[in-house]
Amino acid sequence: MHAGIEELMQAMSPEHGADERVDWAVARASWGVTFPEDYRAFMAVYGSGSISDEVDVLAPSPVGTTLVASMEGVTRDARAAWAFEGGEAVLDVDPSHILAWGVTSGPDWLCWLTTDDDPDRWPVLVIGRHARPMFAEHPFGMAEFLCRLLSEDSARWERWPLGIGRPLLMNPAPSFVHWQVQKDRWNAGLDPATGAPSKYPEGF
Repeated sequence: MHAGIEELMQAMSPEHGADERVDWAVARASWGVTFPEDYRAFMAVYGSGSISDEVDVLAPSPVGTTLVASMEGVTRDARAAWAFEGGEAVLDVDPSHILAWGVTSGPDWLCWLTTDDDPDRWPVLVIGRHARPMFAEHPFGMAEFLCRLLSEDSARWERWPLGIGRPLLMNPAPSFVHWQVQKDRWNAGLDPATGAPSKYPEGF
């Protein structure tokens, strides 16, 4: 087990997660990169889904629902935002090195900068539509980024990195729901995030 995912499991239960069973050879062929170890471990423990109904964590290939965003679509949007906001003038990088692994309701695009040959050294890039600066690089990986987000120690951030407020993730406690669980709940007329009766009882 990856140490960062072990720490994350202390903050957020994997009860409603599921092994995404990613074919990593296919993922590498599709994206042209080897994915970081912490992300691969996250996909095995939690899979693709939503944290507190505010942050989608994306699988490297499409999943069977529109309730969770796609890596392809969010990566395309993140690269388009880079170009629209000024390209190299705002972030000196080839846009092909911007690869999204998550998106928030903020909306913020959560990405890696894939310039290092070692994927375990890729920093997290947050592109925040309502943040200043809009492009903020964090010198640690996806697992540590999530651990810091869900930590009760607010001192782990000099400045909160997202456009959504911390209470949305922490109240009453951080929760993760895999996309298949969300889909099953929706089809049953339940809220996909909580499992409570939905205001859309007709289902998906």
